[in-house]
Amino acid sequence: MSKAKKGILLINLGTPDSPGVQDVKRYLTEFLMDGRVIDIPAWRRTMLVKGIIVPFRAPKSAKVYKAIWDEETGSPLLHYSRLQQRLLQDRLGEGYHVELAMRYQNPSIPDALAELKQQQVDSIRLIPLFPQYASATTGSVIEKVMEVMRSWPTFPELSIVNQFYDNELMIDVFAEHAQRYQPETYDHFLFSYHGLPVRQLLHVDGSGTHVCDQAGCRERIDEANKFCYVAQCYATSRAIAERLGISSTDYTVCFQSRLGKTPWIQPYTSDVLKDVAAKGKKRLLVFSPAFVADCLETIYEIGTEYAVEFKELGGEQVQLVESLNGNPKWITAMEQLATGKLVNWPQQDRLVI
Repeated sequence: MSKAKKGILLINLGTPDSPGVQDVKRYLTEFLMDGRVIDIPAWRRTMLVKGIIVPFRAPKSAKVYKAIWDEETGSPLLHYSRLQQRLLQDRLGEGYHVELAMRYQNPSIPDALAELKQQQVDSIRLIPLFPQYASATTGSVIEKVMEVMRSWPTFPELSIVNQFYDNELMIDVFAEHAQRYQPETYDHFLFSYHGLPVRQLLHVDGSGTHVCDQAGCRERIDEANKFCYVAQCYATSRAIAERLGISSTDYTVCFQSRLGKTPWIQPYTSDVLKDVAAKGKKRLLVFSPAFVADCLETIYEIGTEYAVEFKELGGEQVQLVESLNGNPKWITAMEQLATGKLVNWPQQDRLVI
């Protein structure tokens, strides 16, 4: 009798199937029609997304995707996600079956779950690949998985990793990647995270009235704010800064990719660039610890758009610190998340970038 397998389902955000306008339209429509992403009444969301945002944004986004698209490997996010899937499968061995899905577009969550069901795994461990919990990312992934699985006549044992913002090996990898650029030669550091509407933080403590400034989310993380996205972002930043010996006065936490006129988490990365440039800072080393794989938001938004913007403000350089990608220590961290056990990372592994 064959040994029962444990299923691991890795899920990242998503990517269009190609940089073509039609594929980008499909991706943006699915993404922005998610009620956890744009949390307004469905009729308003439909009018806004399908009537205004997608028609105007898709052609512009298609040009950006084309700029980062590789002729051989395609989407950077999908390329690195598949690399992580393959390396984790190799690390875990035959007792596990690792599937990869994207919350939006392909490979799809229904297809990945169907494969795990076909494999007759005795358990499924769901790992949304977002270090910091947010309703619009991890919450959306969990909701979609539950939606797909609710019609199953039988359920394997299911467990969920809903956050890993303080994973020690993840922190190590970001610090190691920063060391490649001689951080002592930079005069300021940014930790830039994907943004969220402020209203999505109101319910993180169950009260419906959570306010980060009152809860001290930028200074500490504790029982009262442990599910707050902002508190987790600042905690990740403090850990990386401490690992590198960066003083709290030498770095800024900021948030990018806002949409619309509603208030989003501040400070905005664009505003921080203006502020540090006005203070005479010339060289910025930028981390993006909300992402475990390099993608449009890191490669283009930070590595290109913000770099150009900072130079126009009088700065000299914006250097992006690469994401976790295929670093073997990150694969060991993923092994920890997959097994729920503390695993020492193998020192002999070769770095895969």
